[in-house]
Amino acid sequence: MFNGRSYPAVTDVIVDADACPVKEEVAEIAADFNIPVVYVASYNHFSINRSGNWVYVDTMKEAADMKIVNLAKRTTLVITQDIGLASLLLAKAALVINQYGVIYDENTIDGSLERRYLAAKQRRQGVHSKGPKAFTFENRLDFKKRFVSYLETME
Repeated sequence: MFNGRSYPAVTDVIVDADACPVKEEVAEIAADFNIPVVYVASYNHFSINRSGNWVYVDTMKEAADMKIVNLAKRTTLVITQDIGLASLLLAKAALVINQYGVIYDENTIDGSLERRYLAAKQRRQGVHSKGPKAFTFENRLDFKKRFVSYLETME
């Protein structure tokens, strides 16, 4: 149980892989739990040096998002940085988390979407921020702890 809500057991994991910094951690932990992982990426990110189950989609805007929505089911855990995609998946997937292991849920998604909208509005007005902080080793450790905790709790 997380955030006062119970979740179904996870049968698979989908990773929005284009910019996900924790792909290796997901593969390692999911293998420990014997849970299959599907990585969804655009053809722009194709590589022959990848292991695992990769699904490649057109480079069109939102193609990867639509593929993830179509693949997700009630027992899927999805990892994405995309707040818009997360909002689409809340009613469909078992759990949606970001690269830090933070859960997207009905209580927080509206605020996240509002912050995204305001940041985009500022960018259109010429105000540019520094961008996100570098993803650290500590961020990886935190993600791993949270991911393991979610999978253990949702068994």
